[in-house]
Amino acid sequence: MTIMADGVPVPVLETPRLRLREPRIEDFEDIATMWADENVVRFITGKPSGRSDSWSRLLRHIGHWQALSYGYWSVEERETGRFCGHIGFAEHKRDITPSIEGVPEIGWVLATHAHGRGIATEAVAAAVQWGDRHFSEPRTVCLFDPDNAASMRVAEKNGYRVCCMARMNDKDTLMMERMRAI
Repeated sequence: MTIMADGVPVPVLETPRLRLREPRIEDFEDIATMWADENVVRFITGKPSGRSDSWSRLLRHIGHWQALSYGYWSVEERETGRFCGHIGFAEHKRDITPSIEGVPEIGWVLATHAHGRGIATEAVAAAVQWGDRHFSEPRTVCLFDPDNAASMRVAEKNGYRVCCMARMNDKDTLMMERMRAI
């Protein structure tokens, strides 16, 4: 069990079909398989990740909870326990214009078997509701390849609106934002 900075366990979020729980070392093989899939990474990195990169990603997810009391959850089907992907908030300290320093950035990645089933929309909704209760910052953002129409639809269904075209790593990146109702 991953413990957050304030000494409590990572919260488990449940939806009708999904369980969002702490990332675990036991998730590694599923994570490595997911990030090696060209369909998964097409709009993220553009190239499949090796096992070492997947391992580093998993350790970052665990570390976010321990350092910041928020991070990424592993998403699994409630009925079967099958791993579906990751969803959560991060502080990546990105070199991006405009800056998003201090603003929680939501992101998600799903295994191919979970695509097109509404799982991302359902998991993002659960995470956003959690964020609304836990972040003092009323604004959250998400970043996308401008061609990633599926993720844009997920974001829009969860209240995110196009903010601007940001510049990151010498490329244009679509930035969407959501303001919590106060």
